[in-house]
Amino acid sequence: MKKKKQELIDLTGPELKDKLESEQSALVKLRFNHAVSPVESPAQLREKRKIVARILTEMRRREIANTAQA
Repeated sequence: MKKKKQELIDLTGPELKDKLESEQSALVKLRFNHAVSPVESPAQLREKRKIVARILTEMRRREIANTAQA
């Protein structure tokens, strides 16, 4: 888990936004595919949701840090 968190911390703001957009679109596609025909591993859906949540958490942490410094 620390490795995943560290990868997000190392990204810049625009890179983080790009990663968020790509992960959210991948999650949407996975949900549609699952609705049509069940995916072989429902854990994929859970993992994508967790990745999106981690990215959003890092973005919020940075936002709070910026407002605290200002």
